[in-house]
Amino acid sequence: MIDAYGDPGTPDCRGGGRYLWWLVTRQPGRAAAGALLGSTWLVLIAVAPYLLSRAIDDGLEPGDQTALAGWTAALVGVGAFNAWLSIMRHRTMTRVRMDANFRTVKVVVGQSVRLGSALSRQVGAGEVVTIGVGDVQTISQALTVVGPGVGAAVSYLFVAALLLSVSPLLAGVILLGLPVVVVVVGPLMGRLQNTETAYRERQGVLTARIGDLAGGLRVLNGLGGKGLFADAFQRDSQRLRVQGYRVGAVTSWIQALGVGLPTVFLAVVTWLAARLAAQGDITVGELVSVYGYVAVVVPMVAFFIEFGYQLSRGVVGARRVVRFLRLEPLEDSGTRDAPAEPAALHDPESGVRVLPGRLTALAGARPAESAAVLDRLGRYAPTAVTWGAVPLDEIALPQLRERILLADHDADLFAGPLRELIGGRREPAEDDLVRAVHAAVADDIVQGLPDGLDAVMDAQGRNVSGGQRQRVRLARALLADPEVLLAVEPTSALDAHTEAMVADRLRAARKGRTTVVTTTSPLVLDRADTVHFLVDGKVAASGSHARLLAEEPGYRALVARDEDAETAETAEEVVR
Repeated sequence: MIDAYGDPGTPDCRGGGRYLWWLVTRQPGRAAAGALLGSTWLVLIAVAPYLLSRAIDDGLEPGDQTALAGWTAALVGVGAFNAWLSIMRHRTMTRVRMDANFRTVKVVVGQSVRLGSALSRQVGAGEVVTIGVGDVQTISQALTVVGPGVGAAVSYLFVAALLLSVSPLLAGVILLGLPVVVVVVGPLMGRLQNTETAYRERQGVLTARIGDLAGGLRVLNGLGGKGLFADAFQRDSQRLRVQGYRVGAVTSWIQALGVGLPTVFLAVVTWLAARLAAQGDITVGELVSVYGYVAVVVPMVAFFIEFGYQLSRGVVGARRVVRFLRLEPLEDSGTRDAPAEPAALHDPESGVRVLPGRLTALAGARPAESAAVLDRLGRYAPTAVTWGAVPLDEIALPQLRERILLADHDADLFAGPLRELIGGRREPAEDDLVRAVHAAVADDIVQGLPDGLDAVMDAQGRNVSGGQRQRVRLARALLADPEVLLAVEPTSALDAHTEAMVADRLRAARKGRTTVVTTTSPLVLDRADTVHFLVDGKVAASGSHARLLAEEPGYRALVARDEDAETAETAEEVVR
């Protein structure tokens, strides 16, 4: 079994089939054992009719009790041994499937870690969830073909050889049966791959939407948009259901043929064998053995169809995994050192210039455009930004990550003690931790939890409110104390009173350090040294909050919306 902490190996990403074969080659001994046990198990099942025919012809018909007892004992022995083989085959194939499952999970998780910040920018969360929940299981089930699949092929040829000693005609019918199955079922397998691929794609989109709805349900409720999104989700669900019906239609035909075609074989071979026995061309014992052989062949044909179905679905799942594994993180070709002293950051695409040691705010009607500027300033997107006189994309990435921190307002919060959640990889001093919590106005969160900083937080901080989660994220960023802090909407979920306190303490905590925030809140903008007003992602005006209010009508209209909302909220608090 794969080591939980070991290297899963380098997957073959040239295609879905290649990936499945890689999973087999990573466990060659176990796969070979599964094929051997599966082949022996099915061959011995086919041997039983032969032993029964010998018992009839050599013992029962001539009345030879010794021969009858001997063949009967052999039949019992083979049956008992085959029962043990069946147990070992099942255990081995379970290990094969589990290895494929865990190995795929490890390479997917490893790729997610390797992509890092580029993950969410290249693939949706629903895609990753669908791979982890559905495709991994489908891929592991497809490896069943390694054991019983190989065994079915070997035993099929073995039965044909046994029938050849009875009647070449019957052997020919058996041998020609498999090509007929391929001709009939083959086109359906190709169609299944196409419909299954479309279904999986739509399922990934819907899964991502479920996550978005669950994460933003409170906001949607407050804005009155829950019904609108629920209607959109219902429409997408109906489309997925229709696509599922298409997959089910093809699957039902494949499964129907899996039952019907073997029955046709049974009828044809039984009729031919009965005619041959009536004509005296085969003995009664051989006739009985033919019935037994046919009874063995029927499930084998059904096996071939079922394995083809599983393999087809496995290839679809493997293709999705391979497509994910082919994604590449942001290229790091930088070799130069970052500026030795604090220096200005300049983004020529937007015109934003960030002076060192100052609090700079970006205000725009479209939050995504302001966030895109921070992505470029932090080199989380293709960028032409310069830091001092050095192009940002020429600086070694580890140096950038050490000195520039991009703090998203929806950054992940992992389950665990609040102390570790804020401290991250380090073990900060208690005083530093307390200062960061205070600067983020998160003291009430710590005091409200039963164990304070040692309280266990749920994944994504689901056991606290949205505003509290935002302050925990801010405390984590402030504790890191980077030379340059880029904060995306750090106060968007806070009430006016708390937001004002955060703005004051943020400015004090970051005094002498470079800080950039995106916001349209007048409470935060008023504390900024410089405000850049963005229109269509470019700087339309720069200056203090007071000057822009006086001189820029567009800025005044943008900020007045938030100012009116905050004034109303403050008034409600006073009334209460």
